[in-house]
Amino acid sequence: MNTLLSLYQEMGWGLSLLVLATFLLAGTVKGVIGLGLPTVSMGLLGLAMAPAHAAALLIVPSTFTNLWQLLLGGHLRGLIVRLWPMLLAIFIGTGIGSLWLGMDGGQWVARALGGALVAYAMCGLFLPVLRVAARHERWLGPVCGIATGIITAATGVFVIPAVPYLQALGLSRDELVQALGLSFSVSTLALAAGLLWHGELGSGELGASLVMLLPALIGMQVGQWLRQRISAALFKRVFFIGLAMLGAHLLING
Repeated sequence: MNTLLSLYQEMGWGLSLLVLATFLLAGTVKGVIGLGLPTVSMGLLGLAMAPAHAAALLIVPSTFTNLWQLLLGGHLRGLIVRLWPMLLAIFIGTGIGSLWLGMDGGQWVARALGGALVAYAMCGLFLPVLRVAARHERWLGPVCGIATGIITAATGVFVIPAVPYLQALGLSRDELVQALGLSFSVSTLALAAGLLWHGELGSGELGASLVMLLPALIGMQVGQWLRQRISAALFKRVFFIGLAMLGAHLLING
């Protein structure tokens, strides 16, 4: 797949429309709750295509929206100083995972993706609010980073265990939003490097990913509009239940 045109000729109109709808929905979810674009994209696209192809499509939308998220607020420098061991570990873990595992298109990849989605959904639904003492951050951050990186390389999902860890640091709402954007940006760039290494991210894939930026941004605007009119807590619960069902389907059927 060397060109954008050849990519869409291979996908066909039906799959192309599914991809557009997926990024519109994923952007809407991110607009409402501040995360979920890569998770929703990987989960839904994993039903119709190889996870490596799905991961390649999310690179540009994920990078752009996460950079936008991390640049808002005034805590970036402090967060980098505090979180750099975890961020470095995410990059290293993704590199190790890309060399060791990679998304080779085997059935185990789809099942691993399903397992990651189920685990994330269960954390969102049932995990109580945790607190990490400052004295444990020095070793726990890198451990979570390595684990997140390996899971990212294998499934394209980079929320486990990074999101529960960041939520346990006692950050303010603005700091947490910015910290999530920072973590997701590093994960996306590391994933892109891994896909490039395996030859899964060429000019055609990048061109198609760039096209997916538009529906993702439209979805984010819709989500921000919805956030003012619906209960974010209820929406998040419905999101996690749906994610658990989607992950279970992938886990069982591969």
